[in-house]
Amino acid sequence: MARPEDSQWAIPVGQISARPGMSKPVDGDFPAPSGIGDNIVGVREGDSVRVHGSFDSIADGLVFMGRFTAPMHAECTRCLKPIDRDWDLDVTAFFPYDSSQAADTRHGKHGEVDIVAGEDEAEDTYPLSHDGGFADIEALLRDTMVEHLPLQPLCRPDCKGLCSQCGVNLNDNPGHHHDVIDNRFAALAGLKAQLDEEAQAKKSD
Repeated sequence: MARPEDSQWAIPVGQISARPGMSKPVDGDFPAPSGIGDNIVGVREGDSVRVHGSFDSIADGLVFMGRFTAPMHAECTRCLKPIDRDWDLDVTAFFPYDSSQAADTRHGKHGEVDIVAGEDEAEDTYPLSHDGGFADIEALLRDTMVEHLPLQPLCRPDCKGLCSQCGVNLNDNPGHHHDVIDNRFAALAGLKAQLDEEAQAKKSD
């Protein structure tokens, strides 16, 4: 049976568990879990994710507050240009001492976690190991990044996209355009010419 401390995402917190007011800083790199996005937008499994923040001990458990920095890959939805850049996400999560309570809460069962002013933080609750000695952040990493994946990633906010007629990247060719002739006016011009010819023919008669 796997031990909690053997997980790649386990952080030892035993020194502050059940000691309200104590804090443990976290500043390290962890591998990205699987299942974060796809080939269009996401974070590749195993890529290094920077985790910076701290665990703070309160009466009912541990609160983690910090930031994840992950290497996101994406494709601009306007110009289709590949995007590879760091992606910062602020996160707050609760790790209650009663791991069974955390499991029930995560699956929508009975039980609430009282963190601040009686608010139910069920969606941001994760279990500690049974002895309270380790916090495994694998699920927290995955849930946070999946939830905040951009639906329409852009290479830059003012991306001009591609020309709808020939596909030229308008960011690289800002003066690019096509002379468009409205066929409706061409038809009217043809009709006018025909009427002029008929009128000229009548005069000749």
